[in-house]
Amino acid sequence: IMAVGMSVMLFAKGYNFYPAAEKVNQHPKGLPIWPLVFITIACGAISGFHATQSPLMARCISRESHGKMIFYGGMIAEGIVALIWATVAMTFYETPTALNAAIAAGGPGKVVADSAKSLMGAVGGVLAILGVVILPITSGDTAFRAARLIIAETIKLPQIEIPRRLLISLPLFAIGIGISLVDFNLIWRYFGFANQSLAAITLWAGAAYLLRKGRFHWICSAPACFMTAVSVSYICFEKTMGLALSWDMSNYIGIGVAGLVALLVAGRKPIADDPADA
Repeated sequence: IMAVGMSVMLFAKGYNFYPAAEKVNQHPKGLPIWPLVFITIACGAISGFHATQSPLMARCISRESHGKMIFYGGMIAEGIVALIWATVAMTFYETPTALNAAIAAGGPGKVVADSAKSLMGAVGGVLAILGVVILPITSGDTAFRAARLIIAETIKLPQIEIPRRLLISLPLFAIGIGISLVDFNLIWRYFGFANQSLAAITLWAGAAYLLRKGRFHWICSAPACFMTAVSVSYICFEKTMGLALSWDMSNYIGIGVAGLVALLVAGRKPIADDPADA
């Protein structure tokens, strides 16, 4: 309802798509597109957070062949949702100034509420808003659940009994409440950087597995190089939580680190699974 309804109503109501789109950087503060756009749009493209759900989802599928539809299909679906909301933001608000004014007046929530109710009416708008609200709720649920399982397996604490689950869950909830009290804009920067860094690490882990098996590892290594450059460049450039280096220097370091890791991976040879053949 949310994804299809918002898209259809943009056409039905005759909106002019992307009226202010130009091949120039329109950020009000002139912040660089690279690498910030790949940190800001942290989900729907390559998301390290989804990699953390692998231990959880692996427990829920009956056979390995289902993994492609679940994991790859899920990322494609979320990518489509991300593109739809980017389209709504750039079409419903005709200029970046209007969009920034709405965000300043009430944050991303106001953008969602105003556009959904205007395009789909009161009832449809509420359904669309619920569709958006469900995303962070389920993300929080799976994040806490995955964290609990990872910690439990690390310290070898069985999770069959509820008291033992609470032993790990309650401290995690306390940490979550504390984080929720911090400025969201700062939290989003940390999340974006940590999320994309985790994506790079996960891709390198996948590349190492494929390399060990003698498979075509560049299917993981190439995007891993890209995300490594993004993450390192960002933390070097970030003024508040990073090293606050110049944009040029940050890019040199980011691309250099990515290239170095790529060379190390390219120089490795497949390792046989059988120790006798290694």
